[in-house]
Amino acid sequence: MKAYVNEKCIGCGLCITLCGEVFSLDDNGLAKAIPEDVPPSTEAMVIESKTNCPAVAIETTGH
Repeated sequence: MKAYVNEKCIGCGLCITLCGEVFSLDDNGLAKAIPEDVPPSTEAMVIESKTNCPAVAIETTGH
C-alpha cells in the first residue's frame, strides 16, 4: 500500500497523531506521506487516518 496526501490538506495534524510512522509535516505545515510503501504494521492506522481526515486529503493505493 502507498499513502498520499493531496492538495486538500489543511495541516490539522490528525494523521500524524494517528500514524506518525507514515505521515509528517512539510515545510509549509501540511502533511506528507513517506514515499516508500506503507509498512504492513501501520496499514490499519493509515486507513484510520484516511477515514478520519477532516479535509479528505489522504489517498491510498494498493489496498
